[in-house]
Amino acid sequence: MYDTKTPLAPNAGHNLVDQAAAAADQGITATHHALDGLAGGVQSLRDKASPRLDGATAQAGAMFNRSMDALRDGSHQVRAKAHQASESTTHYIQQEPVKAVLIAAATGAVLMALIGLLTRSRRDA
Repeated sequence: MYDTKTPLAPNAGHNLVDQAAAAADQGITATHHALDGLAGGVQSLRDKASPRLDGATAQAGAMFNRSMDALRDGSHQVRAKAHQASESTTHYIQQEPVKAVLIAAATGAVLMALIGLLTRSRRDA
């Protein structure tokens, strides 16, 4: 480094300050270059990741649209089957009104018996 044993000339203090300033400038310049390189690397990663993210977003959107279409189709099918069941039931009731009333009464009796058993077992417990 610097020789501390030799006496300093009158301009030696200025030279040391100039050398220290020059060294600081070199350090700042090196830091700027390192930061510029780092920023370039980050930008490169962004540029590479952006298309992949765009592709993933597009795939997610397409999957969502397919799911919505499938849900819509399923809803239409359920609605059509419910309408068909309603038509069949109405037709059966018109063709066999006595049987329809007996079936309805038997179904009601079975449901009431089940409800009675369930409420009795809760009261006993």
